[in-house]
Amino acid sequence: MDLQLRGKRALVTGSSSGLGEAIAKALAAEGADVVVHGRDRLRTETVAAAIRTAGGRAHAAIGDLATDDGADAVAEAALADGPIDILVNNAGAYPHRSWKKASAGDWSHTYEVNVVSGVRMILRLVPRMHERGWGRVIQIGGGLGLQPSADLPHYTATLAARHNLTVSLARELKGTGITANTVAPGAILVDSVQRFLTDLAPARGWGETWEDIERNAIEELVPNDVGRMGRPEEIAAAVLYLSGPLADYVTGTTLRVDGGTIRGVH
Repeated sequence: MDLQLRGKRALVTGSSSGLGEAIAKALAAEGADVVVHGRDRLRTETVAAAIRTAGGRAHAAIGDLATDDGADAVAEAALADGPIDILVNNAGAYPHRSWKKASAGDWSHTYEVNVVSGVRMILRLVPRMHERGWGRVIQIGGGLGLQPSADLPHYTATLAARHNLTVSLARELKGTGITANTVAPGAILVDSVQRFLTDLAPARGWGETWEDIERNAIEELVPNDVGRMGRPEEIAAAVLYLSGPLADYVTGTTLRVDGGTIRGVH
């Protein structure tokens, strides 16, 4: 199926590794011109180079979106070769803190990194989409924003904010040709998660092979109907659909890709 992304330009924030990297590479493979973003220049440029080696088009934008100056630098770099049609707000962090350990400063900083950073890019790029009468804004949210656990309260609250602002933005963009949607992953197997679970496995008795660790970790921590973690490419596929003209009639919605982790209708 042709997703009609050839010739579109996309900025994927936080795409120097992990889920964002998979999204950037998937967009490039579909013919989009991709701006890879990160704070670390070497890692960011390495991903952009890998996309070009594979035959895609990619550029790098370096900056810390938790600051206005950083967001200005990223927007300037992203727009240097033309307008951005697709903004994927993926950048974020989930520092491991409990209710007892998360300070008010932790809450404030996490909100700045996970929510306000995306708002900064919306404010800088969506007006250019208005000029052309077409665009896509996609937030990477998460099921924990809908059904939070007791852990990571500061992080799950920011996911809820991402989901909420998407709906508000979609209503603001009514009739403009620009849509706003959220992709909500479940537990996704990226390198950092695999290392974390592997280190935790001996104490939890999850087994020694990755297959056993994954199965037991999912069952204990985030049970789902598929019985495994999602892969970054599966999240990227959802982003691809929402990025193109085939999703013109989809806005203000949440597309859950979580193996059935979240129960009920949302």
